[in-house]
Amino acid sequence: MAWNAWGDPEAATPLGDGIRALLVSALGVSGEPAPAPDRDTVPLRDSTLADTDRAALADIVGAANVSTDDLQRLYRAGGKSTPDLLRRNEPGEQSAPDAVVTPGDDDEIAAVLGYCSAHGIAVVPFGGGTSVVGGLDPERDTFAAVVSLDLRRFDRLVSLDDVSGEAVLGAGVTGPAAERLLGEHGFSLGHFPQSFQFATIGGFAATRSSGQDSAGYGRFDAMVRGLRVVTPAGVLDLGRAPASAAGPDLMQLLLGSEGTLGVITQVRVRVHRVPETTRYEAWSFPDFATGAAALRAVTQTGTGPTVIRLSDEAETGINLATTDKIGGEQITGGCLAVTTFEGTAAHADSRHAETRAVLERCGGTSLGEAPAKAWEDGRFGAPYLRDSLLAAGALCETLETATTWSNLANLKAAVTDALTTSLADTGTPALVMCHISHVYPTGASLYFTVVAGQRGDAIAQWRAAKATTTETIVRTGGTITHHHAVGADHRPWMRDEVGDLGVDVLRQVKRTLDPAGILNPGKLIP
Repeated sequence: MAWNAWGDPEAATPLGDGIRALLVSALGVSGEPAPAPDRDTVPLRDSTLADTDRAALADIVGAANVSTDDLQRLYRAGGKSTPDLLRRNEPGEQSAPDAVVTPGDDDEIAAVLGYCSAHGIAVVPFGGGTSVVGGLDPERDTFAAVVSLDLRRFDRLVSLDDVSGEAVLGAGVTGPAAERLLGEHGFSLGHFPQSFQFATIGGFAATRSSGQDSAGYGRFDAMVRGLRVVTPAGVLDLGRAPASAAGPDLMQLLLGSEGTLGVITQVRVRVHRVPETTRYEAWSFPDFATGAAALRAVTQTGTGPTVIRLSDEAETGINLATTDKIGGEQITGGCLAVTTFEGTAAHADSRHAETRAVLERCGGTSLGEAPAKAWEDGRFGAPYLRDSLLAAGALCETLETATTWSNLANLKAAVTDALTTSLADTGTPALVMCHISHVYPTGASLYFTVVAGQRGDAIAQWRAAKATTTETIVRTGGTITHHHAVGADHRPWMRDEVGDLGVDVLRQVKRTLDPAGILNPGKLIP
């Protein structure tokens, strides 16, 4: 990935004329890209890892697998949130881990954690580097140094049980690599978050990731059947059977732990045969309320789409204003929804027909296959557009939440108002767009994208808007995060989410598994 932007630099998305016109007319932004800093001249904070500590870590993992090279440190300086990228493009000294340590097996990780616990060195587990909530910031706290523990060598398909439909994957396997490794045996995981091209299996588990095919295959935590986690206190091997009544599920405690309780090294996941076919259909609804009611009807009826998503009027309108047509189809307004159906031809056809009947009954108008196929073709590209917007002087960021169906409209209105008002207070109008990204029988997630003009300190500008909006989410009955995780950004509101006693429980678990507190300090647990 690029050190100061999202993803592959070769896939960067320049701004089109339509978007530039919107920036100028709506936000007062020039639209001219700012020059990017030279990667090779970025000043980094000097490494504070002592020579003796570096030598000791090299004895554990091999000298070739310990690096204090500035370039290696820079690439692990944090995640890919808007504040991360704004900070990385600022002049001046950049914070970074003091070293990158790349272990090759569980024993090496255990030894590294033991050494760092004894010598006051913080450890930040690192997978694909795609966190958008400050989950990878190298916070030293009171420690003498901080190392990035890179899991890229845990990159194998360890085993495949084709009878049970389970596979064991190393934590460093990326999304595309997982599909390739499983595909060689005729299987698929089917987990496609927007970070899919770069994020890892371990990262999916550590953040309770949710993929775009969640309507069909579930969230990632629902796919997990077992975990191996190396902690400073020992190794946990969790998940012995498809289901168990042997007390509280400790695996659920480690899912979503964000590297604060241990280092996930292997994940056993539910897999399925590569689908025989995929059916596509896009829909238009006259307004968001009608579309949301239709998605609720589909979900509560259980007709079984693999993907079902709904954009609000603003998001649909922006797409129209910048593309003229979506998937070759002229769309005149309203709210765009996409559906897909995977499986055997007969199963996909039957689920498609049943879903189609529900959506028609609920006020939807079919737009055919093309817009849904166009969405799938471009579904990993939005972060690249954000890079271009930031470079052109716009402030662009996303946030997400979830709530019950009965509270959905209330929460959407409250979040939209909070974002609009808080950014207006900094002197800029804001374009706030929203879509339903994941659905459940009792509720759904809301995924917001906001674009405004950068004013003054853009990081402080966004932090203030995010704080106001998160407080609004808490007051209005939403969760502080549905799938982006907690990291450092949502940590101030964890007490609102789980209560004082819940925080106490997490702290006690942390003391048991990580007595020296070296693992990813400043994240998740208040």
